[in-house]
Amino acid sequence: MSSKDAYFTGKVCVITGAGSGIGRALAENLARRGAELALSDIDTEGLAETVRRCEALGAQVKSDRLDVSEREAVLLYADAVQAHFGVVHQIYNNAGIAYHGDVLHSGFKDIERIMDVDFWGVVNGTKAFLPMLLESGDGHVVNVSSLFGLIAVPSQSAYNSAKFAVRGFTESLRQEMLLGKHPVQVTCVHPGGIKTAVARNATYAENVDGTNAASLFDKKLAMHTPEMAAETITEGVRKGHGRVLIGWEAKLLDLFVRVTASGYQRISARAQRGVLQ
Repeated sequence: MSSKDAYFTGKVCVITGAGSGIGRALAENLARRGAELALSDIDTEGLAETVRRCEALGAQVKSDRLDVSEREAVLLYADAVQAHFGVVHQIYNNAGIAYHGDVLHSGFKDIERIMDVDFWGVVNGTKAFLPMLLESGDGHVVNVSSLFGLIAVPSQSAYNSAKFAVRGFTESLRQEMLLGKHPVQVTCVHPGGIKTAVARNATYAENVDGTNAASLFDKKLAMHTPEMAAETITEGVRKGHGRVLIGWEAKLLDLFVRVTASGYQRISARAQRGVLQ
């Protein structure tokens, strides 16, 4: 898409985790659509490259290093964004990390770290910016969950916990906005296998071969480009969808869980056993 989009033109959009992957693709997509951008990441080099690309597309960009797990920093960041642009219309809580390990071999700190970034980072961003979105009169909260916010799998207990929590938090928030007739729409995003560095940058329990796990994800599971994901998200936002599923596998597995209920857990365990043998 090369021309500006009347729906997004002039809207101030905040994107966390904008230094790579879906976050970068979202930034570029929204830049093409005419949005003004507040971009953040802990990866300052990756963030600088995203800023360069978006400015080349004509977007006005504010960029900051931000750790979304640090609540006070997020609150101060939200105030700075509003002071810079005067208004905030959309927040894309996209920043996230991955961890691979079963409950038995995972430390408390491993699980806490995933929850701090993947769940509390979403809560921090939502709470910090929600009053501003309400003030705008045309707000939108977009929280990125995962395919693993729809279906649980072995060795992803920490990540599943965070992403299921994001889903519950976001779906409850959407109902609150509808009930109160507030001028804020809410969308929960569930990406399937997207070609990002999330698996390569993940941490692993001591009994897990991280190199092999990352290679498996990159070669077998990462089927869709970040650009495809970004396009799907922005179109879902435009249409006001409460839930956005990215990829045929996300749609298929969502249906699978609905049909089988808790029965999917035995099927998933058997499938995992077959992979490991």
